[in-house]
Amino acid sequence: MARAVTPQRKTLNTIFAWAIGLTIFFPILWTILTSFKTEGTAIANPPVLLFFDWTLENYETVQERSNYMRYLWNSIAIAGGSTILGLIVAVPAAWSMAFVPSKATKNILMWMLSTKMLPAVGVLFPIYLICIQLGLLDSKIALIVILMLINLPIIVWMLYTYFREIPGEILEAGRMDGAGLREEILYILTPMAVPGIASTLLLNFILAWNEAFWTLNLTAVNAAPLTAFIASYSSPEGLFFAKLSAASTMAIAPILILGWFSQKQLVRGLTFGAVK
Repeated sequence: MARAVTPQRKTLNTIFAWAIGLTIFFPILWTILTSFKTEGTAIANPPVLLFFDWTLENYETVQERSNYMRYLWNSIAIAGGSTILGLIVAVPAAWSMAFVPSKATKNILMWMLSTKMLPAVGVLFPIYLICIQLGLLDSKIALIVILMLINLPIIVWMLYTYFREIPGEILEAGRMDGAGLREEILYILTPMAVPGIASTLLLNFILAWNEAFWTLNLTAVNAAPLTAFIASYSSPEGLFFAKLSAASTMAIAPILILGWFSQKQLVRGLTFGAVK
């Protein structure tokens, strides 16, 4: 029999949750506030939090200096392309591991996950040479494929977990009605796993959007996304914190808005199958 939660315990849990949330959100809030300060106010000691002369000068400078829309489009194309490509590859892989497992299935899953432990710098040189040889340096295609491969273990693992929660009897019933492999995946499995697939897509999109190592090393101008847009505001003369904060705010704003409007779907997908 479950123990009842007392009002005092509920209040403490609420306060604790708000404290954690505000702690996590504070760096983002500080970046946004700094973007409206002058450079002098941004580096003031002690720091100035709210009471300062607000200005849009940093955003105007960023707009004049950089083509923000080009960076934004590159980020959308790279993150969206790697997410869709990853889903195309991961759905059949997760299906086979969930519904046609073998003795090596668990070992394969662990091996896939272990590749995430490989330092990216360890394979930078060969991948850089491959991109040069194929003429894909500073191209969106190269980044789409690379980011898809980097995030593929996470996509497969998440989809595998969601697919395992779907009763195999439903798929067997579909086979008895004449459904082939294509129909089974597209018309039976995928609709039933929509919450899990949606959360997987969102998480992979966010991971690809925030990727900096590969985008900074494999792009220059043509395929540079918003991570390169932020990095362009550091210079040998030093960091311009107010302008850097304005660029960062412009870069994270789209993904923050996406996360805000899709938070229910994301939570629903991440908890899919958790309650029987």
